[in-house]
Amino acid sequence: MIPTIKWEGSHILMIDQRKLPAKVSWYRCRTYRDVIGAIKKMVIRGAPAIGIAAAMGLSLGASSIRAGNFVSFKKRFDNIAGEMLLARPTAVNLRWAVDRMRAVLETSAKSPVIAIKEALRNESESILTEDIEINHRIGINGAAIIPDEAAILTHCNAGSLATGGYGTALGVIRAGHEMGKKIKVFADETRPWLQGLRLTAFELIEEGIPVTVIVDSAAGSLMRRKMIDIVITGADRIASNGDTANKIGTYSLAVLARENNVPFYVAAPLSTIDMSVKDGDRIPVEERGSDEICIIRGRHLGPRDVPACNPAFDITPARYLSGIITEKGVILPPFKGTIKKAFSSQQA
Repeated sequence: MIPTIKWEGSHILMIDQRKLPAKVSWYRCRTYRDVIGAIKKMVIRGAPAIGIAAAMGLSLGASSIRAGNFVSFKKRFDNIAGEMLLARPTAVNLRWAVDRMRAVLETSAKSPVIAIKEALRNESESILTEDIEINHRIGINGAAIIPDEAAILTHCNAGSLATGGYGTALGVIRAGHEMGKKIKVFADETRPWLQGLRLTAFELIEEGIPVTVIVDSAAGSLMRRKMIDIVITGADRIASNGDTANKIGTYSLAVLARENNVPFYVAAPLSTIDMSVKDGDRIPVEERGSDEICIIRGRHLGPRDVPACNPAFDITPARYLSGIITEKGVILPPFKGTIKKAFSSQQA
């Protein structure tokens, strides 16, 4: 597996996912604003990976703060954190990581500024390490529900490139493959950024897992023809009732899966569940520019003046989910109760 993001001395390196699969290129971030730009421009994407990038970016920003006392340091750090939170609105892991870094700052209030900077750097490294470990546990928990000979449909990219490593939805697929299950995968192309075609297919080929790419609109046809046994996707934010925000097109898959009696699972760490959000209607959905749809490699695909509606995510109501695969196990419906119980057991 290719590492998604890492420290190199005082700089942050991340795979430039815009250039995959043609070229494996490292994008160097020298300042926290470089990290914000990378998140906004899709150099790095995927909810867990964005959270890791935010934590590292805050550490990088903190290292540049010149302050002789905690009050001055905190004021500047809070400004950087505020900028980071605006990078992308839907993925809750970004806010989760910012809150976690703020908590480290608060507990270090009586420490010298140099020690605070070191603590923030250590915390960002811990978040990366923990994410990889969590993904492995998600994979093991999810692999148990995959049939021995399964045709799995997945959407967008929820693999190592979307996380610190191993992956969520693809982590489940990887774990099943490692257990010797005869798995084959159908990957939606995932317009407009084609993460399924460019990234998911790339990862699975690297792992030696059979994969076939389909256009987004072909999923229903394959389900109707009994060619899909299970659907597994990732998530960018899950409300406390189980409503799930994920890459645009996920909702359509969930409805089609229900119509065709195909189990539909979401794989995500507990940090992706936002207990402060009551339901999916309260999850902000990022709207992106028309150019992502209408222009490819500098060429207009249609009339130059045609507008495009480009929501980056959609909301899948909890009633369409068969379960949520987490590091603590598979959360089953009814989600209002079982999600709360999962969080209670984590805090115990």
